[in-house]
Amino acid sequence: MPDPLDSRVESCFLQAEAFFKRPFKRPQVSLKLRGQKAGVAHLHENLLRFNPQLYRENSEDFLRQTVPHEVAHLVAHQLFGDSIQPHGEEWQLIMRGVYELPPNRCHTYAIERRRVTRYIYHCPCTPEFPFTAQRHGLVRKGRRYLCRRCRQALVFSGETRVE
Repeated sequence: MPDPLDSRVESCFLQAEAFFKRPFKRPQVSLKLRGQKAGVAHLHENLLRFNPQLYRENSEDFLRQTVPHEVAHLVAHQLFGDSIQPHGEEWQLIMRGVYELPPNRCHTYAIERRRVTRYIYHCPCTPEFPFTAQRHGLVRKGRRYLCRRCRQALVFSGETRVE
């Protein structure tokens, strides 16, 4: 039995081909996306990546809304090229005209956020600048950051906070 996600991708392309009366190159489909995004269209690689966890937890809406959203990006790119905005009028035309869906830019799926450590930096004028682990690592390698207001170097306070 075919995978519902692959079937939905194919049906979206068939709808676009019927609407525009021309063929579209099919993408590679991957379920290797993590984090907050439900889906990503890689235009130049002709690749669709979907978040398997959000797909599992929201499969009905995911198939109805997220899959056409991402396919519309590839269709718009194949029709109009590189010079268009990601959620611009061309993409919106496809969402409304081809898929008869509202051109929503973002999903509303509940996302479990993982806890992150913030490294607290300060300067003479501001008590707290929370840095990510990546930025803190760059400071430890010699990178300097300046306060935008007083132009003094930000200094690690020795404190961390888990959010």
